[in-house]
Amino acid sequence: MKPKVLRMSADRPGRIAGVRVAVIDVGSNTVRLLAVEQRVRRRVPVQEHGVPVGLGAEVELRGRISRPKLDEAAFEVRRLVREARELGCMLIEVAVASPGRQAENGAELVRELARAGGVPVRLLEPEEEARLAYRGALASNRVTEGSVAVCDVGGGSTQIAFGEPGSEPVWVRSVDIGSLRLATRACSGDRPGKKALTETRRIVREAFTGLAAPLPMQALAIGGSARAVSKLVGDRLGPDELREAIRIARVQPRSEICEEFGVGRARVRTLAAGAVILEEAQRRLGVPLQVVRAGLRDGLVLALFEEGEALTQAAGDSAAG
Repeated sequence: MKPKVLRMSADRPGRIAGVRVAVIDVGSNTVRLLAVEQRVRRRVPVQEHGVPVGLGAEVELRGRISRPKLDEAAFEVRRLVREARELGCMLIEVAVASPGRQAENGAELVRELARAGGVPVRLLEPEEEARLAYRGALASNRVTEGSVAVCDVGGGSTQIAFGEPGSEPVWVRSVDIGSLRLATRACSGDRPGKKALTETRRIVREAFTGLAAPLPMQALAIGGSARAVSKLVGDRLGPDELREAIRIARVQPRSEICEEFGVGRARVRTLAAGAVILEEAQRRLGVPLQVVRAGLRDGLVLALFEEGEALTQAAGDSAAG
């Protein structure tokens, strides 16, 4: 299958053509690899896949990550680093999102991953995560004019960033609730009933209290929750579409949703929770959310390519001197 082309506005054609970099994103739901090659005028993914690990559920239930889960995450990182090296990636970085921030033993998680992978491990601060996701989403999706917001519903937290195309975001916020944590807390049943959904919406409204986002002309939704919801109702998520997605999650068994809509078994468990968070974010932004694929990992890849360019430039300056 032909890989999807990443159309990144930050490209500087030919500067480091042929170089490959890789990011391993350790999130609340999944540990995922993205490896990308710089071509002459574009960047092209050469590998992208992940495995559910579910660190966020442990953080929600226990406040910390158990030894078996630490070992599982370390094993997957070691395996993906090895795969990235076999692909010929020059720079490899592990990025840890909300599990490293929210777990009591988040520092231990970072140490275990660094030991397992033998590559730099980056613990993302909430606003840093929002900025990288914004940058990746806009660089890979042509947004040419008008203010834009990027909403990233993750497993452990939700990031929203606002700005103008071609510049860094001017407003970023992180909300300390995500689809996996919310599902574990309030709607873990096969078909969440009205009482569970009422409690889910209450928790989300409380988490969003005080968040007064600037109103954008357009908004992008990124992340696994948004992609899962889009399989049910399409890529445009307005109030009607999100209500319908929540209705489907409420009335249809998870097995039927997996079969009918192609939602993965790990993702369907957080479907209703993710849709409720997207519903609240959309209400506050005031415009429909357009679901796009690129996001945090793409922003991290851009940063790695810039690091590669800097190294190339420094080597050239040293040789010339």
